[in-house]
Amino acid sequence: MSFKPANNIQDLQYFGEFGGVNPSISDSSTYTFLSAKTMFDTFEGNAEGCYLYSRHSSPSNLYLGQALASMEGTEAATVTASGMGAITAVLMQLCGSGEHIVSSRTIYGGTYAFLKNFAPRMGMETSFVDITDLDKVENSITPKTKILYCESVSNPLLEVADLTALAKIAQKHDLKLIVDNTFSPLSISPKILGADVVIHSLTKFINGSSDTVGGVVCGSQEFIDSLRNVNDGAAMLLGSTMDSLRSASILKNLRTLHIRMQQHSKNALYLAEQFENLGLKTVYPGLKSHASHELFKSMMNKAYGYGGMLTIDVGSLEKANALMELMQERNLGYLAVSLGFYKTLFSAPGSSTSSEIPEEEQKEMGLSEGLIRFSIGLDADIERTFQRMHQAMKDLNVL
Repeated sequence: MSFKPANNIQDLQYFGEFGGVNPSISDSSTYTFLSAKTMFDTFEGNAEGCYLYSRHSSPSNLYLGQALASMEGTEAATVTASGMGAITAVLMQLCGSGEHIVSSRTIYGGTYAFLKNFAPRMGMETSFVDITDLDKVENSITPKTKILYCESVSNPLLEVADLTALAKIAQKHDLKLIVDNTFSPLSISPKILGADVVIHSLTKFINGSSDTVGGVVCGSQEFIDSLRNVNDGAAMLLGSTMDSLRSASILKNLRTLHIRMQQHSKNALYLAEQFENLGLKTVYPGLKSHASHELFKSMMNKAYGYGGMLTIDVGSLEKANALMELMQERNLGYLAVSLGFYKTLFSAPGSSTSSEIPEEEQKEMGLSEGLIRFSIGLDADIERTFQRMHQAMKDLNVL
């Protein structure tokens, strides 16, 4: 039977303290005990169901973590205050001084900056490779390599990682395959394809309302416990703790993720096809012209489509900026970073979300100045949206 992630979320049942259909929010930083021994046992991690201090855990954070673990098909999960809080904790938990990471070259700019500029301060080195070239990936592995890192669908070029093949390489060399699945929740289930750890920025599609920053790490119970360990757990000691009120808010939004992803994907596929028909250089995994269309198709949970992210290339940064400004003026979306909002968001990643990557490396990976990254919204009449976008392009002589 195929994996059905939305069913796993649907099957969870939480009651509030007074019988509410939403679980009660634990609005406390610290918790009381009836005995000193129970406090000690809780601190040592030996008192299930007891809480000590909200940096360690809280009921609200555990509810959300359980729901996200169910969604990804992992044993456990821990939530963090941001996507970068999740990413950095995982990398530092699994890799230390003198050790090595093999990473996709096309990743979120913040992740790139951490690996390229910050991790070397701790003696961690990274090789950035074309994740679609499996020979290059394997040839970059050294005896000191601990992690193989990628995004299911890369930010911003929308390259698709062959997670099954990468998992086999990781297993062969005794590495941990870490996958950032932010761009493709529900559509792709990395754990089912062989990933060891799955990360999300909850800020994006999963929350969906652009009002909360958050992250999650999904993995084995053993690994999640290691992240939370009071003596040497990176998630515990780095202190990137999610606030309980935010956890409760994200949990509510998570319940509609399957509906939203279906509409994001439907709208994105329609626009991608129309843009390509206009002769625009369009990249979207749902297009047959995408180099990894068949790969994505083979990995996807078909009910949720190819995701809500697409790119077009209008040739120059000047044209890109003019078009984005005009589309915002005509209420077709917002000139803003991030993704997963009900309204379409667009940005030129070379000068925004990927600006941490040096210009020469951007060119090498194919990130051009005229590239516009779209996070397609939940428009009820996507045909009307396209007609208005088309008119904006004609008014600026973009086509």
